[in-house]
Amino acid sequence: MNIILLGPPGAGKGTQATRLVQERGMVQLSTGDMLRAAVKAGTEIGRMADEIMKAGKLFPDDLMAEIIGERLDQPDTARGVIFDGFPRTQIQAEALDKLLAARGRTLDHVIELAVDEDKLVERITGRYTCACCGEGYHDQFKAPAVAGVCDVCGSTEFKRRPDDNAETVRTRMAEYRAKTAPILPYYEARGLVTRVDGMAEIGEVSAAIEAILDGRTVGAA
Repeated sequence: MNIILLGPPGAGKGTQATRLVQERGMVQLSTGDMLRAAVKAGTEIGRMADEIMKAGKLFPDDLMAEIIGERLDQPDTARGVIFDGFPRTQIQAEALDKLLAARGRTLDHVIELAVDEDKLVERITGRYTCACCGEGYHDQFKAPAVAGVCDVCGSTEFKRRPDDNAETVRTRMAEYRAKTAPILPYYEARGLVTRVDGMAEIGEVSAAIEAILDGRTVGAA
């Protein structure tokens, strides 16, 4: 099972991808992680990637495809992969088709976590974490049982991400729409796109995704 899981920052894409990795043995292929790993390993592609990124240039599609192809050849991807960060253009989507076809694979689903922008802003701007153990909280949806005291470790120190503000979240949303808009029609024409309500409870979103992967339609938006 090979899928593309789409969703703007805060939609819960990372949470759902982690569940699929844990429960189905799938591998999450993050282009950012793969590039950093290649740079750290000092491979030929890694050295090229390092030079390109340090120069502030866009990473060439052919090199990105080569890195993904090498990763797909590793045995742990046999149970399926979740593509994260690639493709973002139709050219990249076509390159992915060729990569999969060359390995006797196909893309099974493109699942988008659909969100309400105003509610997403509320969800993200209200979140914070314990500065000691990292337990997550929210101003409106998940406050500590005792105000100002972490439920898990008892710490009284909390922190918020500096980019968890309304302006930044809306900018991210605009960037997401700009990056995903080019590939959605390409996959919609092939009947691969299904949208799930990303604003639902985590368990409900997971159930909807599981239904899609299992060939059912329960929970799809």
